[in-house]
Amino acid sequence: MKYSAVHIIGGGLAGTEAAWQISRRGVPVYLHEMRPKRPTDAHQTDALAELVCSNSFRSDDAEYNAVGLLHEEMRRCGSLIISTADRHKVPAGGALAVDRDAFSSAVTKALSTQELVTVQRGEINGLPPDNWANVIVATGPLTSAGLSTAIGNLTGEDSLAFFDAIAPVVYTDTIDFEKAWYQSRYDKPGPGGTGKDYINCPMNRDEYSRFLRALLDGEKTEFKKWEADTPYFEGCLPIEVMASRGDNTLRYGPMKPIGLTNPRSAEKPFAVVQLRQDNKHATLYNIVGFQTKLKYSEQTRVFRMIPGLENASFARLGGIHRNIFLNSPRLLDNELRLNAMPRLRFAGQITGVEGYVESAAIGLLAGHMAAADALGEPFNRPPATTALGALLDHITAGAVRETFQPMNVNFGLFPPLERRIKGRERKKAYSRRALEDLQRWKNCSFAAE
Repeated sequence: MKYSAVHIIGGGLAGTEAAWQISRRGVPVYLHEMRPKRPTDAHQTDALAELVCSNSFRSDDAEYNAVGLLHEEMRRCGSLIISTADRHKVPAGGALAVDRDAFSSAVTKALSTQELVTVQRGEINGLPPDNWANVIVATGPLTSAGLSTAIGNLTGEDSLAFFDAIAPVVYTDTIDFEKAWYQSRYDKPGPGGTGKDYINCPMNRDEYSRFLRALLDGEKTEFKKWEADTPYFEGCLPIEVMASRGDNTLRYGPMKPIGLTNPRSAEKPFAVVQLRQDNKHATLYNIVGFQTKLKYSEQTRVFRMIPGLENASFARLGGIHRNIFLNSPRLLDNELRLNAMPRLRFAGQITGVEGYVESAAIGLLAGHMAAADALGEPFNRPPATTALGALLDHITAGAVRETFQPMNVNFGLFPPLERRIKGRERKKAYSRRALEDLQRWKNCSFAAE
């Protein structure tokens, strides 16, 4: 039987995941990606699912971490994004990090060779044509001006927006290993790791003070007029904004020294800068948590103050771009359809989830919803006790409309446990319940291979 096609606008993590899930249900997909005909300020290639910020999908611990649990749920549901990440992972302690180029190339190849998926290059500059009855908008944080304006006009609301910043990447062979050393925090090996998966650069108190002052005094990128009042997302603050909140903020954040032992000195580091492997050849490392809006010349000057990076060469310097997201609890129904125009369904970061994995997860769910529409079947929502269900519930009903902000998956989004459990075992109980309930979710059975 021939089914009407689903059109997906946006070839990022959410759009590609949705296309994969829909095509596996036997429904044809047109995946529209504007690059390379219309480039963005953040992307560097025309590959699908390009990772423009970090190369990390964060913790892969499915027992004690909500994002690790989300990884596992998506694996069990046949996720293209997570299965590809697993094949192209690089050592990163307890995190799932990938060789970014190999990852996006593999996703591009998988969809380009999928019989029911047609990739079309070019911008959808406004609302999609009226004869597209089943559409997923997965344009992410860099939605083009024409489309975002059209959506704003349709909903009668201004889009909310925030800034997201890009961390710099360093050539490994320019790091001074007379000062730096390899070690994961608490020697934790993680997926495919060894317990020595990060490069660590220590600072004593005086070095930290000088670095902090240079960071705060460094010349910053000036905002465009239309960007000036856009708030930052608290989960991805520029390093200099974190530094401005107090002298010790960085020492309790990305530069915390706990769980690390400098083999070159008996003196405990006052602060530690960590670098995480960025490609499979380990020739590139990104500076963890160092997203920034410092000007390029200032980044080079300031970041070379870090012990071990005095002669560092940068494969990519940090940057900053404007992210756009919807007030989803107000604008979308419980199947991610726009109340003002139900033929439009939204997925990914534009819905107000934050993070690669969360974006792909909403793409997975939107794909199943759109496929169900095309097949004339009802969609069975995942249980709210699962990471998938908790995330979906939050953006469609659980969050307060008036104060809605982007959200990472976390156990605080889950329904309470039936009995009180304290400490780490509480997280484990959430995870155990989630995977048991996921197994009974019928949508998962047809998604998994």
